[in-house]
Amino acid sequence: MIVIGGGLAGLSSAVVLAEAGYRVRLFERRPHLGGRATSYWLPDGSHVDNCQHVTLGCCTNLDDFYRRVGAAEKIRYYQRLFFLDTRGRRGVIEPSPLAPPFHLAPSFALFPSLTWEDKCAIAGAMLAIARRGGQPADARGATMLDWLRRRGQTPGAIQRFWQVVLVSALNEELERTDAQYGLDVFWKGFLASRRGFEVGIPCVPLAELYDGCREAIVRRGGEVRMRAGAREFRVEQGQVAALRLDDGMEVSGDHFIAAVPHTALLEMLPAEVVGREAAFANLNRLRSSPITGVHFWYDRPVMNEPFVTLLDRTAQWVFNKSRLIGQQAPGRPESEREVQYLQLVISASYRLLPLARQEIIELCRRELLEALPATREARLVRATVIKEAHATFSPEPGADSWRPGQRSPLKKLFLAGDWTATGWPATMEGAVRSGYLAAEAVLVADGCAQRLLQPELPAEGLARRWSPE
Repeated sequence: MIVIGGGLAGLSSAVVLAEAGYRVRLFERRPHLGGRATSYWLPDGSHVDNCQHVTLGCCTNLDDFYRRVGAAEKIRYYQRLFFLDTRGRRGVIEPSPLAPPFHLAPSFALFPSLTWEDKCAIAGAMLAIARRGGQPADARGATMLDWLRRRGQTPGAIQRFWQVVLVSALNEELERTDAQYGLDVFWKGFLASRRGFEVGIPCVPLAELYDGCREAIVRRGGEVRMRAGAREFRVEQGQVAALRLDDGMEVSGDHFIAAVPHTALLEMLPAEVVGREAAFANLNRLRSSPITGVHFWYDRPVMNEPFVTLLDRTAQWVFNKSRLIGQQAPGRPESEREVQYLQLVISASYRLLPLARQEIIELCRRELLEALPATREARLVRATVIKEAHATFSPEPGADSWRPGQRSPLKKLFLAGDWTATGWPATMEGAVRSGYLAAEAVLVADGCAQRLLQPELPAEGLARRWSPE
């Protein structure tokens, strides 16, 4: 069993197939596991996450994967979400004793950054989502922005509520997002169950979440090879005969799972195969969207919350990494160590792509001077910017038509990646779902079908009556 790619899609498929008795050989071109959801050391000895990744309580397959590899205890869940607007008003969304879908309503009613008109409009739209189990009929074929306008959402409601949640969750602007993706976020995350909205954040550097993956594969007779890039598939008579690595070595196996970005897969396949098979050719129709992470190290504490969402600013999230992880750069004398490390995340960061890194640093520094007054007295010791121009596929209307299933048109080749057909957008949950579905397809091909995909959280309270299941 050959798995190409050591991101969440490849790791999840490799681990469950190893557990099912397969001898798995996993090849990853980078020196670390985790793909886009990983971390690494900077030259000065600082440990940074590629970009802060979070999970939600509704991400049942990601949660299952963490349990399988012994990483569940490395995720800390938070039931309070903090928001800060440009007038310095702090809002908190947290659950009440009310049953879903009304469990968040009291804190939402007191949210200071929205007017009464905003709140009434949002309540009406949320009720429409809940009463149709997340599938209002008028969402088909619409962008999220179109749907919100049809539902009478005010400019304030769109800018300070819907956009804040969805751009971060889907890494796309509302006018480019298929409405159904956005409605799924609110149904699964905020309305159907009490746990769905909880934010899970690793309390270790991201790379440490995957320590158990290598062990789970190797102890069952498998192999994990790093710095082993895959160059191309050798295809003969409609099936994959072998995989050629960058060093010229060829490897063969009973099955191959390609868990690489869809653009990389197209480069690995013969051009005539891509042109002949619609499942491959349609991948050219998937567009990508960017994420930018900005890392600041201050000489003193400037923030108390574990994380905060900024309203009406370029930066959307600020994570207090010193509190979440509590890690300083090794080898530095105590007197020289930074006191607080913050990471800022900007999703769908199209307008930042052409900017120089120093321009982005200065933009975000100015925003923090306004949002976090303590930064005015603090010294910014160091800063760095990490741009991912092609971080995720864009969940634009029609994108699901181009996402292939996990069983490819070529015999012996299976596909995994958040860009495959998973029913979810480009998230860590979507990546793990794809890995489990690819593994299920392998098991079916070998005549030993097994259910690996985990059920979603069951709807609770009145939401149970409205659930489509």
